[in-house]
Amino acid sequence: MSSFPERIICMTEETTEALYLMGEQDRIVGISGYTVRPPHARKEKPKISAFTSAKIDKILDLKPDLILGFSDMQADIAAELVRAGVEVHIFNQRSIEEILKMLLTLGALIGKADKAEQLICQFQSHIDAISQQAKDLSYRPRVYFEEWYDPLICGIRWVSELIEIAGGDDIFSEKSKQSLGKNRIIANPSEVLEKNPDIIIGSWCGRKFKAEKVMSRPGWQEVKAVKNNQLFEIKSADILQPGPACLTDGLNQLHSIICDHVRHSSH
Repeated sequence: MSSFPERIICMTEETTEALYLMGEQDRIVGISGYTVRPPHARKEKPKISAFTSAKIDKILDLKPDLILGFSDMQADIAAELVRAGVEVHIFNQRSIEEILKMLLTLGALIGKADKAEQLICQFQSHIDAISQQAKDLSYRPRVYFEEWYDPLICGIRWVSELIEIAGGDDIFSEKSKQSLGKNRIIANPSEVLEKNPDIIIGSWCGRKFKAEKVMSRPGWQEVKAVKNNQLFEIKSADILQPGPACLTDGLNQLHSIICDHVRHSSH
């Protein structure tokens, strides 16, 4: 009999995606309703939670032997489950290094450290390859990444780090180190105008990014990115979940946007 968990519930998407990539999806008995990666997980697994709420009875009915969650946002759900006698592990990764460490911990929790290490090696070599290519760019464009529009919230730390790897300079890299969204609010939008980014990338937490909304903000017509129509969307499922997605598709999209911009720019 295995002493490692066999009935796992993933309350956020990144652990679901990681377990599928490790070939350990049979252990998953419940997932977050927001899961879109991998697409077949939605069809195969019962959806038992949103991000800040969960169906506790439904979770307990599935008799999990491990529940995986993420951040202070899920602290209340976690506390309720702990009181119900279930084993819960809440990850809190905010940087690329912490994402890789999360994968290692996840592998150890299920007795598959070797699979986790293999995955980490793949991600690391992909990151290194993009970083190497970015060194050949003729210049580093200034990038404004917007995670929310009302109030304006700039990108979290792993996003900022990925922008740098992809060949850009995040104009709010200092703010990105604040893990909580409320501490990354840009209270005065004229700060963006002063920093005058070459590229604007929006990923509005599950909402569709509307470039025209950004372009019509008072005074923003003077921003280089708006003048040159350099506004792009990266879907939040690809960049705002701190797991495999952002290190693969998210990073690829950032790199592609930055390379195209540099190629067509008369900077």
